[in-house]
Order: sequence, then C-alpha cells, then structure tokens
Amino acid sequence: MHSVRSSIAVRSVVSLCAVIISAGALPAHVSAQPPSSVSTACGEALTKPELARIIELSDLSTLPDTPSLERLEDEVTRHAEITAVLVRHHDRRGLFSLGLDAVEHSAVMPLQRDPTAFADRRWAPAISSDLLRRYLRNLHAEFTGTAVEPQWERYFSLSKQCSLSPARVAMVGYNAHITIDLARAVASSGTAADDIPDYYEIVDSIARDGDTIVSRTQEIYGADLGPLWRFYFVGEGLDRLAGSDVPSDLLLRAADSGYNTVTLANGFALQSPNSATVAEAEMAALVQATDAALGVLSDFGGL
Repeated sequence: MHSVRSSIAVRSVVSLCAVIISAGALPAHVSAQPPSSVSTACGEALTKPELARIIELSDLSTLPDTPSLERLEDEVTRHAEITAVLVRHHDRRGLFSLGLDAVEHSAVMPLQRDPTAFADRRWAPAISSDLLRRYLRNLHAEFTGTAVEPQWERYFSLSKQCSLSPARVAMVGYNAHITIDLARAVASSGTAADDIPDYYEIVDSIARDGDTIVSRTQEIYGADLGPLWRFYFVGEGLDRLAGSDVPSDLLLRAADSGYNTVTLANGFALQSPNSATVAEAEMAALVQATDAALGVLSDFGGL
C-alpha cells in the first residue's frame, strides 16, 4: 500500500492584520490583506478590492454551523461570485471553479430544490454543502497565504505554472475534488446505505452535465478538457501509459468500477476507525497515480 507522501505545505506568512481578523480580534468590517504573491495565476492581476472580496466570500465562519438547504444556497452564491472574478481575469485558479459553478447551477441545485428528488431531505444538502465547503476553505487559505491541504496545494501550485496545459491544471482540481474531498464528504455527512440511491442521483446528474464543463472551459480558457475528462472517467487512453512508471493497474480498477463508486466505498471506509487509515492511503495513492497519468497524457498529447 502506498504511503501518504504529500504533506501540508506552509504558505507565505499572512499579514498581521489578517491573522488578527481570523482570531476575531478586530471588527468584522476590517478586511484581511492578502499576501502579494496570490494576486495572479497566469491571468491578469486581481485588484486589492477583488482579493479582499474573495477572502470575505470564502470565509465560512460567517455562515451558520448547521447544514441546510439555505446555507448551501449561500455557499453556491458565494462561490459563483468568486468564480466570476477569477474567470474575468482568466486567472487559472478559476479553471476548476468554472466547472464546479456550472454544474452547481445546472445540475446540483435544481435537484436540491426539488422536494421530491431525495429520500432524505436533510442528508442531500448536507453532503453537497460539505463538499463545496472543503474547496472554499482551501480557496480561503490560498488567498490568505495560510496552509492549504495537499491535494489543493498541488492544484494552486500548477495554476501558477503558465507553461502547463490549462486542461491538465483543471483536471488536477477535479481529481482533488472527487478522489479526496468527495470521499471525505461522504464520511462526514453521515452517509448511510439508505442514501446510496440519492448519492448516485447527485453524481449522475453531474456526469450528465459533463459537456457543459468541457464547453465552458474551452470557451473561456481555450482548453480542450475532453480527452483528459474521458480518461479520468472512463479510462480512455490508459494504454498510452505503458512504460511510463504510472501505476495504471490502480487507474484501470478505478475506471472499471467507476470513480464515483470507488469514492463512495472510500467514504464508507473512512467512517470506521478500523478502515479509515487504509482508505486514506488508498485515496492518496489514487490521487497521486491520476496526477502522474494526467501529466504523462498532457505531455504526450500536447493537451
């Protein structure tokens, strides 16, 4: 079993003002000041007011602690505004945000608002909220210069390497979101066997809307996500990894079973102390293998 090789990276030191605000020592109207290193990721530089607004919007401490449809609506609205800022500047940190925002509005939220869509009206918004909040927390850390989780540190780091394919950068974000964050959201939202049909209702609605993600990414960032997207979800092109030292057997098993099924199984495993450590190790191995494969395929195909 692969060990968890990634460790949380310590980002640049946040300003004293931001530290005090996060501790609650200053009035709420005082804005955190982001470090200058986060002002751009290969696009046009964000303005200071825009940076401050992203920090404000991604601060989850200003939202209720208890999950609900109302809180999820607020989180989706906040993320939409953040996405609009990043996309307007062609900031590459918006590559993943763009697709996430698209499916939230076209697939996830219409289901969440339908009173007949799910058997458990409390669980459904709870898992969607948990999943979105994991990304928002890491966005907040990125823009305040504090510690980002390893899977998102990788995404934000690659978003600033302007010579890389934007399609590859985007897929690193989806890899983090589905392989790691969704599994943890399954666990922490208390997903039970009775919730499995509703789980697939949510993830299948997103899969059916995959063309929207591909087309919007192409339109705004000029990146053809299609080949890497198909590789990720159906294993297309796995044979091209031969001799590349990428553990393609692990990726083949994930493609055969379906990533969402693998993620669900890992989420259930995380709920038990007896299996959580093994599940985390398997998730780390899969996210690393996928990341390596994305790099090989991107370099090979010029994507």
